[in-house]
Parts: sequence; structure tokens; C-alpha cells
Amino acid sequence: MTTRITLQLVADHLGCSAKTVSNAFNRPDQLSSATRQRVLAAAARLGYPGPDPLAASLRRGRVGALGFAYANSLTYAFDDPVSVQLLAGISSVAEDARAGLLLLPGSATASRNSAAVSGAVIDGLLINSLADDDPLVDAALTRRLPTVVIDQPDPEQLERRASGPPPAWIGIDDRAAARQAAEHVLALGHHELAVITFGLHRGPVRGFADERAQAAATYSVTRHRLQGYREAVIKAGLDWSTVPVAAGTDSTIAEGAAAAAALLERTPSPTAILCLSDRLADGAMQTAGARGLDIPRDLSIVGFDDGPPAADLGLTTIRQPHRLKGELAAHALLALIDDQDTKPPQQLPTELLVRSSTQPPPP
Repeated sequence: MTTRITLQLVADHLGCSAKTVSNAFNRPDQLSSATRQRVLAAAARLGYPGPDPLAASLRRGRVGALGFAYANSLTYAFDDPVSVQLLAGISSVAEDARAGLLLLPGSATASRNSAAVSGAVIDGLLINSLADDDPLVDAALTRRLPTVVIDQPDPEQLERRASGPPPAWIGIDDRAAARQAAEHVLALGHHELAVITFGLHRGPVRGFADERAQAAATYSVTRHRLQGYREAVIKAGLDWSTVPVAAGTDSTIAEGAAAAAALLERTPSPTAILCLSDRLADGAMQTAGARGLDIPRDLSIVGFDDGPPAADLGLTTIRQPHRLKGELAAHALLALIDDQDTKPPQQLPTELLVRSSTQPPPP
């Protein structure tokens, strides 16, 4: 029968305490270099791999990992500039706290998303940009993990779905920011407006969205931004029902290009396009350029986010602090894990940046 090599056996072999052996693996700063090397060499000779990290975590009641659940694929998280900035903010705080980060990307199967959260070995969960009806949110609430929601679902939806105190929330006033973007092009004199939006629902649906479809959007960020545009248009005395809203599936350049192509086929053709993201705006600009249209002489385009490409494109857009949002969310989650009080929803500031992609409409 093979003898199981344990931490205590290594300590007995060396004639030292079990704590010294443990420190050699987990807290090397507590030992001299010579002592640590002697312990590790003896452990290697005896075939001891080191303390079981999962068992140690269970004894402490912590596993040292934060979960990050979001709607899109794993590749999208590293391809989308906004997601990269958000993850950079989260990662910097997690790294300082010596915590790992477990990514839980969305899939086409709702039950798989829920199972991923239910089975994740994590101390707390960050949720980013999920639909109001995503079962992953319910899985997190049922598990009663310390949870912070970034952007969506919005606080109203979280309050409605939680049986106890709702999760903490960090985001922006999407409605007010979108209203400001629309007011900018309206003030320039544009009356023929169009909108390019990313997904209204979890399903991949493309096409034009009427007012009923807009109001029924289950992504609260989409719903609030469309409401902001609508409020500005109505305030200017225009009929929102005449503003075409082209819906895509994701915030990608390809989706923006396809939506712009559909909009520019319409009569009358828009003189200004409001886009729910900079990547959608980038695609719209590429389509306009391919058709020989000059930006902004023939067509004004406004984005949303102020991600890395926006300045190079000369894109008028709404700036929001993506990295700061990630940092604050991670700090809030770590505080919840340490049993500190939940903060009220944190709404971060936005700013309209006017660049060269907008000007008054052609005469």
C-alpha cells in the first residue's frame, strides 16, 4: 500500500513545523531563500506536490477568484475595444487584490449559461450587459453570491427580479447621453435622421424595428438609448415614427456597415445617422465612403462610447469611462465579498465629444 505523502510528513522528515512547509509553497516571503529551497527540494524528493489549493480555499471560505459573466463569446471580449478597456479595469483591481478572474462567456443555450454560473468556483460575480430576461441573472440571484451588475440589467429590473436586496449596479445614464447626441444633430439642422442599433433581444434578429419592437427591447441599454433619441426628436417637433431604426445583432463594424447600406437605400435618405456604438458608426462610415458619400458634407454620423478608434475616425461620440467602470465594479465586488454594505447604484458621467463627423446638412 502506497503511503500518501502529506505536508506533515515532509515537515517530520525535515524536522521543522508544518507551517514552515506551508509557507514555502504559499508565503515564500516569510522564509529565507535557503530555507525555502531546502523545503522544496525535500518535497520534490518525497513526491509531495504542495498543498491542495481547493482544500485550502474551502478552509478559508474563499477561493480567490472573481467571475465575469457577459452576453457575448469569449473571442468577442478580446476583440471589442470597449470590452477590452472594461476588462483591463477589472483585471487591474483583481491583480492588486491577488484574485483570479474567471470568464463566463455567453452561449446560444440559456441553460448552459445558468449552469456555468451555478457551478463556477468563485467568491463573487460581475455581470455585464445581459438581457433583462437572461436566466443567468436568476442563477446568480438564486446562488446568493456577492454580485455587481455593470450596465444591464438596469436597477429597476434588478429590483423587480431579486427576492432580497438587489445586486449592486454601476453604469451610466444611457437615456440622457443618447438624448444629448440626438440634440446635437438636431441643433445642426438635421431633420432626416436614422438610427443603427445593436441587439434588441437575445435572439439574432436583424431588420427595421418599429416603435413597438423598440419599447419591447429586453436589453435595457438598447431600450434606454432609443428612448433618449426619441425624446430629443419629439422635443424638436419631429415625428419619431418616421425615423428608421435598423437593428443588428452585435456591436460590430460588419453589422454597422450592413445596417447603413439598408438605411441609405431608403427614400428620403438620412442626412444624419445616430449609432449606438462607435463600432457600428465605423461600419456606417465605411459603407458611406464606399458609396462616394463624404463625411460629414453628405452625411453626419454620431457614435457612442469613445472607444480607441473614435478619435482616429474623427467621430463625434458620447464618451463614457469604460476602464473606470471596470475598476469601480471590481472594488465594489471585493467590498461585498468582505461583507461591507452594498452601495446604491453608481451612475458615472458621460460627455458629448464633437469631432469632424458632424456638420449641418447639405442645402
